[in-house]
Formats: sequence, structure tokens, C-alpha cells
Amino acid sequence: MNHRTVAACTAAALAAAVLTGCGSSGDDSAASGPAELTYWAWAPGMDKVVALWNEENPDVKVVVKKQASGDDLVTKTITAAKAGEAPDLVQAEYQALPTLVGNDVLADISGEVAGAEKEFAPGVWQQVTLGGDAVYALPQDSGPMMFYYRHDLFEEYGLTVPTTWEEFADTARALKEKAPEKDLTTFSSNDAGLFAGLAQQAGARWWTTEGRKWKVAIDDAATRKVADFWGSLVREGAIDNQPMYTPAWNKALNTGKQIAWVSAVWAPGTLTTAAPDTRGKWAMAPLPQWEKGANATGSWGGSTTAVTGDSEHKEAAARFATWLNTDPEALAALVRESGVYPAAKAAQSGGALSRAPEFFPNQPDFYEQAAEIAQGTAPAAWGPNVNVAYSTFKDAFSKAAKNRSGFDSALRTMHEATVADLRKQGFGVAE
Repeated sequence: MNHRTVAACTAAALAAAVLTGCGSSGDDSAASGPAELTYWAWAPGMDKVVALWNEENPDVKVVVKKQASGDDLVTKTITAAKAGEAPDLVQAEYQALPTLVGNDVLADISGEVAGAEKEFAPGVWQQVTLGGDAVYALPQDSGPMMFYYRHDLFEEYGLTVPTTWEEFADTARALKEKAPEKDLTTFSSNDAGLFAGLAQQAGARWWTTEGRKWKVAIDDAATRKVADFWGSLVREGAIDNQPMYTPAWNKALNTGKQIAWVSAVWAPGTLTTAAPDTRGKWAMAPLPQWEKGANATGSWGGSTTAVTGDSEHKEAAARFATWLNTDPEALAALVRESGVYPAAKAAQSGGALSRAPEFFPNQPDFYEQAAEIAQGTAPAAWGPNVNVAYSTFKDAFSKAAKNRSGFDSALRTMHEATVADLRKQGFGVAE
């Protein structure tokens, strides 16, 4: 996203939106007659899921209009809202919510979704409230992070699945001693979502509000701990320093050159295409912990269903969003048609997820374990210029990883660039 397109709100307006609610649920004309709602979404098969709603709710028809995902959709939605033409509903990633709220795009639907909070893990729910009383969306899918490893190669090399990050580092070094040509994993700089999730697990809160100003803490103690840990492993050569999703990375996974991957619940789908020859050879375990015995994980990915301030049928839109993300039939359809991992706790195991991913036939309780891990999802704190932070991460950490020079300077660069961009856009920034 071109961050100039999201500069419409002043710092005062954005902080007020975050703390008190920028949008308003308003009146709903759905009660006096049929309503037609437009839903911008990118998840595959969403039209089939919505068809179930339309069959049972002739008074409220929802029309899905397929969109591009990510920053493109955020920019398009903000532009439409400025013209008073935003859709009734939009699929928004968690990290996009502060930008949409700050540009007065989303309605506060707290009055329409009262009681929904209990359906979701606290760390997930916090992301749709931005830490306040307003509710700007309902969680749709989530990406709790976990540890994937080649169980056959762990057995071959006499390795134990690490339960702490200290054990993780020891495991990486032990593998290097036994098989110098292999790597436990790699540190990748081409997807900041992984690093953000790891920082969340450690307790980081990158954006918060202080009065009517933003406070940026990308270089806080928790994030520095994560950066120092991974930077040290890269510097000493205990792990690889190559990016993910490349042909070389795929080959490393498929041939067993890389024998583990810190990822999220959606990893089996990626492994299916990246390492097709390794089906049945992988296992999933909880993410290593900073404190032994803890159950904390970060999020990597996930999206929400939000109601916009332009909608003339906010109550009906909120009712649909609630159905989509909490109704058992809808959740089963989301799993079946869209391939998502639902954010709703009740749908994270059993039912549509009663069988393990096809790539993990050796781990029949895959989703039962994933559901337990998801309960420990740490809160995330997003701000209005995540795109700038992520872009700077990619550039600065890529150079540091390539040079094996440690990540201290890269992290500071990421922090400073984010603060500078906020100020450039006219936001107040707390020191």
C-alpha cells in the first residue's frame, strides 16, 4: 500500500478512534424490509459459504465480490470509503484494522455482537478491539504458530524436540556437529509476519496509544531478545540465512537439507507443494517457549469480517458477520470451501477438522494439538503503518542476514523508519 493513501486522519482523530470508536453502528433499515449487503473478500470459495446464509435468510442477501488480498484491498476500501461507497462488509487482516479505523472506514459493532467475545481466545479478540471497548470486526481465521520438524531425521540424528528456545539453539548446534551439510532451519527476511509473531510470543507490543499519540516499541526488550537470539544463530552459522518460498528453500525442505520450520497452522498446505516427497515425515509440536512450561504462541496471518461505516444495514451486516464466524454450519463450510483455520475456539478441532491434514497422516490429533496451542495466542498490537515496518524489516534484516552481522542495527532501523513515517503522516508520536 502507498502509505500516503492512509494519511487522512490526524493523530488526534486516530487515537480517538482507537480509544473510543471512530465508526458508529447507527440505525438499520433491514428491520423494515429486505437488505442486500456487499461483501468484499478474497478467501476462496466464500461465495459457496455465503450461499448457505442466503438460503436461510431471504430478508438479508449477501453478495460476495472477490478482491485481491493484503494492502491492495486496504487501499481500495479506504478510497471507496472516502467517496461514501465502501461495501457493507470487508475481509480485513488483523494488522490492517488500525489503518481502516484511523481512516474512519469501520463501524463499531460492539452493541450488535455482545457476547461474541467468549467464542475466541483472548489474544485473538484483543486484535479486533484494538485494546478498547469498541469492536471493529469479528475474527474469522487465525494463524497460531507452532514448530514443524522431520520426525524421521530427528530420530536418525538423535535429536529431541525442543520445548524452549535455549533447547532450540542447542538442537541447531547439535545437528551441525552431526551433519554439517544440514540446517535445523533458516532465518528468513522476506516475510515479516514470522518475526512479528515471534516477537508477540515474547511479549512485544509494537504499537500502542498514549493519550492521543502513538507509541512505537519495535525495539523493545522483548523484540530485542528475539532479534538477538536469531541474529546470534545466523552469525555463528548454526542455522541458514536464506529466505523462504524460493526454489532453493523448497529443495532444502524436500531433500532434508532443512529439517525443521517455525511456521503456523497453515504450514501443511505450504509443505504439500514445497516438499511433496516428504509426506508423512513431518510432525508438529508447540512453539518453543522462553519460559519452560509456558504455553504462549504468536500469530502469523489471519483475517476478520468487518462492517463499514457506509453500510446502511449495519445491524444485518453484524448479524451476518456473527453467523459467518460463530455458526457451526458456517464454520464447517469455511473449513471445507475456503480452507481456513477458524478463529472460533469451538471449530478448531473436531467436526470439519476431525481429520489431520493429508500431509500429516501420522499425526491424527493434529488439530486437537493445534487448538490447545491456539489458546495461548499472545495479544498483538498493530498500528496505522504496518506496511512501512514490514517493508523496512525486509530490507534491513535481509542485509544483516546475508552479512551474518547480527540484527541490532536492523531492528533499530525498522523502529526509526516506522516512527519517522508516522510523523511524516502527521500523527503524534509519544517519546
